[in-house]
Amino acid sequence: MPSSRRSTLIILMGLIGGMLALTFASASLYRMFCERTGHGGTTRVAVKKPSRVENRIITIRFNADTHTTLPWEFQPSQKSIKVKAGETALAFYHAKNRSPQHTMGMATYNVTPHKAGIYFNKVECFCFLEQHLEGSQETDFPVQFFIDPEIVNDPALDDVDTITLSYTFFPLRKKISK
Repeated sequence: MPSSRRSTLIILMGLIGGMLALTFASASLYRMFCERTGHGGTTRVAVKKPSRVENRIITIRFNADTHTTLPWEFQPSQKSIKVKAGETALAFYHAKNRSPQHTMGMATYNVTPHKAGIYFNKVECFCFLEQHLEGSQETDFPVQFFIDPEIVNDPALDDVDTITLSYTFFPLRKKISK
């Protein structure tokens, strides 16, 4: 094989390998992008609590949904709360397994308006963790959060006085070992 064809083949194989690697990494890269930018209402996970509290008050509304195949009742324990930017708040969601059998679920979340996601910081959350409820068991899930006080310096968010935190629980199936 001539060297020019061999070089072309090596370059093409390298491109294919690179595209394949990006395909496998795309979900992780997208999640990192969303967490970093707040894209799509993705909130941030707090590294540390804020050192200041601003006078701007924001109403946080709570929403809960459950996939139709998960036999859980799931709702926020409060409809809304008012917090100052930079103030740490604690809210609860209540879940009840309506089935007599043990079931597992996992919650995803987002905030609206989406542009506020970059300022919504979770300190403690039950999302993206396996949650187990025995038959007819009830439990409360805490979520501790704060709105980054830097929100007061972002003119694009001057019109935001209400943020909705929404969770959706999906069923998890136990993997059967062979």
